[in-house]
Amino acid sequence: MGRLKNTCVVGKELIINSTPTEVEIALLEDGKLVELHNQKTNSTFTVGDIFLGRVRKLMPGLNAAFVDIGHKKDAFLHYTDLGPKLRSLIKFTNGAISGGLTTHLLDNFKIEPDINKRGKIDQVLEKRQPLLVQVLKEPISTKGPRLSCEITIPGRFLVLTPFNDLIAVSKKIKSAEERKRLRKLVEAIKPKHFGVIVRTAAEGKKVAELHEEMLYLLGQWEQVFRQLHQATPPLKLLSELDKTSSILRDLLNDTFERIVVDDEQLYENIKGYLKANIPEKVDIVQLYKGRKPVFDYFGVSRQIKSSFSKTPTLASGAYLVIESTEAMHVIDVNSGHKMSSKDSEQAVLQVNLEAAEEIARQLRLRDIGGLIIVDFIDMRNTEHKKELVRAMREFMKKDRAQHTILPLSKFGLMQITRQRVRPEIKINTEEVCPACRGTGRVNPTILLIDDIERDLRFIVQARPKSTITLRVHPFIEAYLKKNWRKMQRKWLGMFKKWIRIEADSSLAMLEYKFFDDNQDEIRLT
Repeated sequence: MGRLKNTCVVGKELIINSTPTEVEIALLEDGKLVELHNQKTNSTFTVGDIFLGRVRKLMPGLNAAFVDIGHKKDAFLHYTDLGPKLRSLIKFTNGAISGGLTTHLLDNFKIEPDINKRGKIDQVLEKRQPLLVQVLKEPISTKGPRLSCEITIPGRFLVLTPFNDLIAVSKKIKSAEERKRLRKLVEAIKPKHFGVIVRTAAEGKKVAELHEEMLYLLGQWEQVFRQLHQATPPLKLLSELDKTSSILRDLLNDTFERIVVDDEQLYENIKGYLKANIPEKVDIVQLYKGRKPVFDYFGVSRQIKSSFSKTPTLASGAYLVIESTEAMHVIDVNSGHKMSSKDSEQAVLQVNLEAAEEIARQLRLRDIGGLIIVDFIDMRNTEHKKELVRAMREFMKKDRAQHTILPLSKFGLMQITRQRVRPEIKINTEEVCPACRGTGRVNPTILLIDDIERDLRFIVQARPKSTITLRVHPFIEAYLKKNWRKMQRKWLGMFKKWIRIEADSSLAMLEYKFFDDNQDEIRLT
């Protein structure tokens, strides 16, 4: 492996920090941290996992059911998430459990009529009924996981949806000819009664690559089918890929320039995944073996500290204030001290555009979901308002979460809704004050020398033959050594011993420590 350089990379890069209990994944775009993912190695629930659950309770008032999938809180399943093909799903599940169905393929499977879009939960589900479900949202706050009965099995190019025959092509593929070509290819390789969503990454791919992935996805569905035989709920049937692999599957494209990982096993796993799926990208994986933590070496830790504060600062001196409640998030844009009320409309627009770019990044980075209200600096110019909304939509194009951006209201507020599938990432960047230890009080500074001399007297009496070194903050060291080491000469007269003084920048301003000949700390308590 060649020597790693922590230089800024143009394009996308993944920096992966692995510990025995968790894996942290930082996604950087042009050197800037835009997404942070954390996966506990013992995590039981991931969005996309497929379970055989059991209906625990029907709630006609909510038009929903609570389903036991093994979580401490029952998972929530709303009628709107059942999907039109619920009857077919239930029939397939019961047939697979009982052994009445002998194959995972649906060629000879009779599709049942769709359920009523405006029906009631107790008309289609029964208490204690086994049910095939997929995790739609992770447990958030006091709520359990949210479920769906519209099963999807995602790959890099295609997403398989059992019990329907629909083919949908990603809207991000702009060419009408390419969309038509992909639709024809998928029609030719698609099994009966399976729907397919063609993802953006399929653009330009040949039939052999798509067919190979189709076989893999069918194999995943077969795995679900085989595990259903005589199964007792709750039971996990199919796990979504681990976070690293799922990010590679969903994000990896030509703009990815580097993947750095600090764990050898994970390094080999990622290389294996790339060899199997994107062999041309194998060389971008690098194993980090440096002494510093990988996040420190590549500047990720510094970006986390600066980005997760309550008031992120922008390059212009303007800053954001981010406040959250249970129902919504509010972001206030402040111009800072550098902009006066006399500044031109153009300057206000520039600050708002800079803020919009940072807000788009913050939403991805913190994974903020639900309703977001943004209070930009007031603008009177109608064209400027339109330009700001256009820019915000452009900045959020890279965001994989579904979102809607409304134009500025008459009060100058922008409303954004963003899909929430997992809890918001919150990192406390505040540190306990090293001087007061969080109490808000320090000992009187005027007594510092008295305290040091009192402790020195005790040490000299207890260890008359020891060499003593005093370590203090660099500012205190400079004070003690000024005027030709006046303080050290004073102590020589008092204690008949030369006290060495060393600076230690890790110490708080009024903190000090004593060390002996072997550089072992002399503890006084």
